[in-house]
Amino acid sequence: MGCALIPRLRAKLREYWPLTAALLTLSWPVMLENAMQTLVQYVDTAMVGVLGAQASAAVGLTGSVTWLVNGVFFAAGIGALAVISRALGAKDGRTARETAGQSVLIALAAGAVMCAVTLLVSPALPGWLNAEEEIKADATAYFSIICMPMLFRAASIIFGSVLRAAGDTRTPMLANAAMNGFNVIMNFFLIYPTREMRILGLTFTMPGAGLGVSGAAIATALSYVLGGVLITVVMWKNPAVSPRDGMLRPNGRAMKNCLRVAVPVALARLTTSAGHVVFAGLVATLGTVSLAAHSIALTAEQAFYIPVLGINTAAATLTGNALGEKNARKLDMVGRSTIVVTLIMMSITGGLLFLFAPQVMGIFSPDARVVTQGTAILRLVALSEPIFGIAIGVEGMLQGAGDTMVPFVITTATMWMVRILGTVLVLNVLHQGLDAVWTCMVAENTARGVLYLIRYLRGRWKPPEFRVRAAQ
Repeated sequence: MGCALIPRLRAKLREYWPLTAALLTLSWPVMLENAMQTLVQYVDTAMVGVLGAQASAAVGLTGSVTWLVNGVFFAAGIGALAVISRALGAKDGRTARETAGQSVLIALAAGAVMCAVTLLVSPALPGWLNAEEEIKADATAYFSIICMPMLFRAASIIFGSVLRAAGDTRTPMLANAAMNGFNVIMNFFLIYPTREMRILGLTFTMPGAGLGVSGAAIATALSYVLGGVLITVVMWKNPAVSPRDGMLRPNGRAMKNCLRVAVPVALARLTTSAGHVVFAGLVATLGTVSLAAHSIALTAEQAFYIPVLGINTAAATLTGNALGEKNARKLDMVGRSTIVVTLIMMSITGGLLFLFAPQVMGIFSPDARVVTQGTAILRLVALSEPIFGIAIGVEGMLQGAGDTMVPFVITTATMWMVRILGTVLVLNVLHQGLDAVWTCMVAENTARGVLYLIRYLRGRWKPPEFRVRAAQ
């Protein structure tokens, strides 16, 4: 029995390896890109953390709103990715370029609207989030500044998805590396005042603007400008998706195809991000120390699900390609490879997060109270990383297939009925602390992962002709 099983496993590995290799090849640049972005967030948080818990809380307070804003752009990018990857799988280059042209129009419109809205609400935002008076001014300044270059942020996110749909995941990675490196350098000069420094036995005067939280915001804003310009130039030159040669005109068919996928994703992002905003506001009622621990822990956790974000993008692209090729066998293999790889990766990263939670928190804050609270909640969320990874990986497949309405319902229901309602109960009825709040988050992650897996296994996300082939 055992001897017969080994050859079968070897045969399966040989069968699945080419597609798994393609999945990993497409995903590793996205993983590295997200790793660099997270590293910069780590550096930002650590550099601001030196200024104290109030500064950390001021920067972290509006992070959930930033996710909300970025969610609009990510949704537009996913719409373009789903249509372009399927078109390229079907060898339809014209549709791919037309869709890229519509993504430019969407980036311009969405960037302008979100810039106006965010600048309008920024003065009142800290109050809406229940911030304590001591951090309101810094939080308003930070959010206002990072929202000014919104057009460039939209271009960076949306056009990056267009390039990934064409199989170019390396260029967005390199552009983001340049953007993030620039952000760190500008942080160094803008956050701190001019000071004496000693490196390798040499003492010298390091110039600095001493702008504190506002300096960190200016550095971030300037990096958005750089990233947006670089990604736009690269997309314009890419022959597979360049919107040159008249492709920038409004095209009703191409726009409709993009929006059909993007609108449910945008709604899911908006309702989820709105949930994060409410969640942050509820946590803020626990005080500045708990808010700082919460904000830092959220930033820290991101590093440990970076691998599956790469798998998400790769799975979306390969799913779209398989549908364009009308290859049902390849579609099934993409799904199985995605789930297996995701489980392995997230089990490893979840274990590392659990083991090294105190050290991770210690990077960002010298405050022992913040480190203690953050360690407890990071170890709690580490237990849910594998099932949360399943949600992210399967979501990429569904998006690549254009199945976005049911995931919108799942995401919205779990966020508001599990996380938010649960948090309200544990804070206002049971009068518990940050540990209980994060237990609600873990419950939401678990529920979402289970529901996404059920959606995938039932197969109703596939086009009708693929379901017929599977049944046969």
